[in-house]
Amino acid sequence: MPTFHTYDGTELAYHVKGEGAPLICLPGGAMRASAYLGDLGGLVGHRQLILLDLRGTGESAVPDDLTTCRCDRLVDDVEALRLHLGEERIDLLAHSAAGDLAALYAARHPRALRSLILVAPGTRAVGFPFAAREAREAAELRSSEPWYAAALPAQEEIWAVRLTDELRAAARPFLYGRWDGAARAHAADSPSQINALAAREYYADGAFDPAATVPALRELAAPVLVLAGEYDGVTTPDRAAELAALFPHAEFAVQRGAGHFPWLDDPGAFVRTVGAFLDPEVHSVQAGGIRLAHRVWGDPSAPPVVLAHGRCGDSTTWTTVAEQLAADHRVYAFDFRGHGLSDWTGRYSFELFRDDLHAFLEVRNLAGATVVGHSMGGVAAYLLAERQPGLIGRLVLEEAPPPFPLDPPRGPVERPDEPLDFDWPVVPSINAQLNEPDPAGRERLGEITAPTLVVGGGPSSQIAQEDLAWMAREIPGARLVTIDAGHLVHTERPEEFVAALRSFGLS
Repeated sequence: MPTFHTYDGTELAYHVKGEGAPLICLPGGAMRASAYLGDLGGLVGHRQLILLDLRGTGESAVPDDLTTCRCDRLVDDVEALRLHLGEERIDLLAHSAAGDLAALYAARHPRALRSLILVAPGTRAVGFPFAAREAREAAELRSSEPWYAAALPAQEEIWAVRLTDELRAAARPFLYGRWDGAARAHAADSPSQINALAAREYYADGAFDPAATVPALRELAAPVLVLAGEYDGVTTPDRAAELAALFPHAEFAVQRGAGHFPWLDDPGAFVRTVGAFLDPEVHSVQAGGIRLAHRVWGDPSAPPVVLAHGRCGDSTTWTTVAEQLAADHRVYAFDFRGHGLSDWTGRYSFELFRDDLHAFLEVRNLAGATVVGHSMGGVAAYLLAERQPGLIGRLVLEEAPPPFPLDPPRGPVERPDEPLDFDWPVVPSINAQLNEPDPAGRERLGEITAPTLVVGGGPSSQIAQEDLAWMAREIPGARLVTIDAGHLVHTERPEEFVAALRSFGLS
């Protein structure tokens, strides 16, 4: 366990988990040992976690003067850790009460931050008081839970600022999205991990000066992610959104079904959101209420091209093609819901993927863009082109399943045992639609007005090429080109695929 000595000689401990670029993690509580953070739901697979035990907690020494545990004074400990690690700029993650500490650090050391992640963050540093009405509304969302009736009276006492260990214990189910065995064990560790005396000092008078902090945060150049749990009554989504609005380069996300510890409630959702934010090559937008991760190449002023992947894929499948097109286009490749780093919502259909594409085009102001869709992405694209004539400038359908029932139909499928980069319900949901497609998709092909190129993969493809030829005839003015590569044309024959796009007018 590594240690270092901070500005006043106090020895502080931190825990290192994983490999890669370091992410400094500040625990909340207030003044709770960092052990409760665990590996942040598997975020350790993306970054090296540096979990700091604040002075007086965990393995760190208790200072001679407990007043040094006041939130604003802990800023110097965070800065001492940065210097100890030899990092010019840091990525910083803070949970709960540590959100206030991170805000003060950002205000005092803005140039030391590369990025800032605030998870269910405290808001006292910016002058936002506890939102009692919103907290009650959050609690009411849990009214169907079997523990609700027993926990609510304790929560009411806490809202009235009558705090005891017994009340905290009784109300703890409200802090978790699922009150299961893992949550119970996590909650049971809380009392032994918190230094109650130091916690009293954390919020002592003089800790915060919102009049000075807020203007500094409004000038922060670093990107910020504010992540709230849907059910969190400590920092409600509305209050977290207000906090995010203070930063000039903020992304705000609400994790569905999560409480105050979102990495415990749904590790996958937490890691996808935070992992996407930390990846400099990935951007995220809220489109139609869904967070869609995407990658971008090329000059922002160049003509736009949007690449829509197939089922069980993600935006990375387009990298080779995107890099070639980026010579003279602004290229966007996004992850549909249930895929890659976008939200996994549990419900899927061609129509929902169509809506993802529509929302992405709108939120990025990409009306008139060329849309290239592979397989499932191609179906989403032609369904959108049927409904929204004029929205898509040019349309490329690569091995998009025509709207004919599969013969023979696909039967039941079992989920593989290995980890997946997509949400498994996508597979049975889309199989069902492939077996019995909506006839409207077939009937409205003639309403597509965008110039269209249909790309077939030849005889080795799983899709009947005569059906693709039929679809090309049904779409007014469509052209058909065959590249003998099988179903994965753009990955197996990227140069020929790009050449076909350029002959179609992408130049």
